Amino acid sequence: MKYARVAVVVLAGMLAGIVAALYFRHDANAPAVLQRATLFQESRALPEFALVDQAGRAFGRERLRGHWTFLFFGFVNCPDICPTTLATLAGARKALTDLPADERPGVVFVSVDPGRDTPESLARYVAHFDPSFTGVTGNATAISRLTESLGVAVIIGPPAEEGSYAVDHTAAVFLVDPEARVTALFGTPHDTATIAGDFRRIVAAR
Repeated sequence: MKYARVAVVVLAGMLAGIVAALYFRHDANAPAVLQRATLFQESRALPEFALVDQAGRAFGRERLRGHWTFLFFGFVNCPDICPTTLATLAGARKALTDLPADERPGVVFVSVDPGRDTPESLARYVAHFDPSFTGVTGNATAISRLTESLGVAVIIGPPAEEGSYAVDHTAAVFLVDPEARVTALFGTPHDTATIAGDFRRIVAAR
């Protein structure tokens, strides 16, 4: 069982890399001072999508316009990667509070487990890390439209005897610009100071 799960995680990473390569090209001229972020040669507009936030309000591409956003995919029952990454993003936001209001990034956490993650459970979950975080969910088709457009791999395992199941997913953090375009990707391992530093450099270069 242990080796099967490792294989699933490796497969998720491979799928994410393959699909992402089809959509994005690394900018060979990106400044060398970026420590971990991959800046894309051409920012890519997100597709139209229809989801809901933790308050039950409609959440689509327009909600990402006018500000910078860290976009991360995960699920409430995630035992390690999701809580660690959200805590890291909360720390990065705190490290960026000296920036002008229109340059401070928001954080959107998109559930890839719509069968269990309701708006109510997302509200409790994201508030634990930062009250400003937005949790987003919806039906499986709508979520797949968004994940597939970004090359995010999601693998839902078979249900266990007690009805629970594992969910493996790409752990990258996407940076969305004020025009609702994906402009950079932060790979793992995630670190508060590195994310904050690279974000400053990306914004300053625009």
